[in-house]
Amino acid sequence: MNSFAHALPFLDDPYFAVGCCIPDWLSACDRKCRARERRASAFAESEDPLIAKVSSGVVQHHQDDLWFHQTAAFNQMVVEFSVSLRDAFDDNHSLRPRFFGHVVIELFLDAFLDEKFPGELERFYDQLDVVDAASVEAVVNLFANRPTDKLAAGMERFRQDRYLLDYRTNQGVAYRIAGVFKRLKLEPFDDRILDWMPAARRQVVEKAPELLVGLNRSF
Repeated sequence: MNSFAHALPFLDDPYFAVGCCIPDWLSACDRKCRARERRASAFAESEDPLIAKVSSGVVQHHQDDLWFHQTAAFNQMVVEFSVSLRDAFDDNHSLRPRFFGHVVIELFLDAFLDEKFPGELERFYDQLDVVDAASVEAVVNLFANRPTDKLAAGMERFRQDRYLLDYRTNQGVAYRIAGVFKRLKLEPFDDRILDWMPAARRQVVEKAPELLVGLNRSF
C-alpha cells in the first residue's frame, strides 16, 4: 500500500493519518532511518496524545502492509506483471520487473481510491497544512532506529509537490516511478512502458476490492 491508501480511513485524525505514512516517507527522504512497528508500539499508549497518535499510525502502517502483501490478488498480480514486463522489455534485463510491478500496483491503487472517494486526496493534503512536521519528526526520533533530521523537510516536499495527483495519468505514474528508479540508481526504462500501463491499470482497478480487502472502506 502507498501513503494515500494507508491514510484514507483515518483522515478525521490528522496526526494518526500522518503516522500511517511515516515509514514510506522515511524510505524516500532518509532511507537509513526506519520506523519499526515493535519500537513504535511502545509509545502508542503514551499520555501525550501527539506521541500516541503518530506512534499508533506507524503501527497501523505495518499492520496494513502485512495483510496487503499477503493477499492472493497482490501476489498473483505481481507475478503476472513481472512476466508481461519481461515480455515488453525483453532487451532490458535491468528493468527489475518484480519491483516495478509491486510499485505500480500501489500507485494505481492510490489513483483508484482518489477516484472512488472524490475530494479525499485534496483533504489529505489540506490536513498537512495544519500538522506540525517538526513535532512529528521529534516523535519519530523517540523510536526510530537512528535519529533523522530529514523527515520534516521531506513532509514539506510531499505537501508542496502533491505528486499523488500525478497517479491519475499513466504518464504521471511513469514519471514518478522513473524518479524512484533514479533515486535507487536503477537503470531507466523507456516510453514502451506507456503502452503496457493501460491494461495493467484496468487490471488493478478490477481487482481493487480483493487487493484492499483489509481496508476500512467499502467499495
